[in-house]
Amino acid sequence: MAVLDSGGVAVPTENGVADLDRLHRRKSRSDSSNGLLPDTSPSDDVGAAAAERDRVDSAAEEEAQGTANLAGGDAETRESAGGDVRFTYRPSVPAHRRTRESPLSSDAIFKQSHAGLFNLCVVVLVAVNSRLIIENLMKYGWLIRTDFWFSSTSLRDWPLFMCCLSLSVFPLAAFTVEKMVLQRFISEPVAIILHVIITLTEVLYPVYVTLRCDSAFLSGVTLMLLTCIVWLKLVSYAHTSYDIRTLANSADKVDPEISYHVSLKSLAYFMVAPTLCYQPSYPRSPCIRKGWVARQFAKLVIFTGLMGFIIEQYINPIVRNSKHPLKGDLLYAIERVLKLSVPNLYVWLCMFYCFFHLWLNILAELLCFGDREFYKDWWNAKSVGDYWRMWNMPVHKWMVRHVYFPCLRIKIPKVPAIIIAFLVSAVFHELCIAVPCRLFNLWAFMGIMFQVPLVFITNFLQERFGSMVGNMIFWFSFCIFGQPMCVLLYYHDLMNRKGSMS
Repeated sequence: MAVLDSGGVAVPTENGVADLDRLHRRKSRSDSSNGLLPDTSPSDDVGAAAAERDRVDSAAEEEAQGTANLAGGDAETRESAGGDVRFTYRPSVPAHRRTRESPLSSDAIFKQSHAGLFNLCVVVLVAVNSRLIIENLMKYGWLIRTDFWFSSTSLRDWPLFMCCLSLSVFPLAAFTVEKMVLQRFISEPVAIILHVIITLTEVLYPVYVTLRCDSAFLSGVTLMLLTCIVWLKLVSYAHTSYDIRTLANSADKVDPEISYHVSLKSLAYFMVAPTLCYQPSYPRSPCIRKGWVARQFAKLVIFTGLMGFIIEQYINPIVRNSKHPLKGDLLYAIERVLKLSVPNLYVWLCMFYCFFHLWLNILAELLCFGDREFYKDWWNAKSVGDYWRMWNMPVHKWMVRHVYFPCLRIKIPKVPAIIIAFLVSAVFHELCIAVPCRLFNLWAFMGIMFQVPLVFITNFLQERFGSMVGNMIFWFSFCIFGQPMCVLLYYHDLMNRKGSMS
């Protein structure tokens, strides 16, 4: 143990008890000779020795806790030690007092803050990619062209624009159906049939317009994304209204305050709000931060431009100089996929940041929408299933609310319910890509359905080998292999289609 020497610094000894006794006897004799202490009986000596031992042990413990601060130059601690540098961190004071792990060891690495390493990665990433961009511009020049996004016929894409505007008719039709049910003009089965007709028409009408018009790719993708969003909202509105109506009319109400009413204002707010799940009211923020909105919008413009630059300057040349990955040399296809993986990853991260963080937060701020959990930390996903549950929270909540748990409530087992949810997702992924490209080779559909076995495989690997294995498989399957392969497949099929038509 450690005791205090005459200077007030802890000194390690071989035998702590004997040293304490010697220290007490020495201090007692010194104090007696100076006349500071009166004569005491043996019993008093025992009690004093115990009190002295407690005091010394307490002082030693305080010294052990404060030594590091003394060495570090903490002004408050130095002042409490008397302000004398001679007694701070003496060579006789133990420097190693307990077992500790290195910060990068496996037991301690996730308990540390990695903010500095993150800043270093950002600096290195900017420096390396800046050099690559300059080298690319010096070697190949300015390769950006706009005909893939906006062709010479883009100004004639007015049918798609009119179709976008006409999509507002379908929420009004759904509202009319609910109003008629409320006033008992139509029965419940008739209302369900009308909602099915409305939702089907809302999907098929834009698909027909897109296929009939020779529009630019970006115009078609925008229309199909908007179509899918409106369809998901209409299904949620009809399903939620039916459930509220059922609960309001049931004899055993779960919540006695539940009442069924139809509000055009709440429907209009829902149709523009950054959510896919309808409810009569939402948590609201108190005000609109105009300066914050301006800053986020500036970021949106910058990152959208960066995304377009990477696509035109890097991805398009790589894709144009490649062969069909399923019809050429295997090693050549692997090389093209790996070369495409890095710029494709950058574009995908920019897309996620622009849409799920910037755009949805801007929209939520303008509408005072309070619940802004549009994504979770999907980059830490331990399995493919975790990724799908965290990266797109609006769609995930819609799937859980309107597909997965309704399947469970009608006694469908868990695994088939998961397959049904992925099937719905696969259909809409195929619509958003195949219709603007006018290709129905089902690459997007098969890519989404391939996630089902990956979910169970990565869950097994996570349980068997830990979370890091599942996380690495997730990154590899999405960013190194999956998305670059889909880009190559769709590009070459699109080029083959244009070649056969010409």
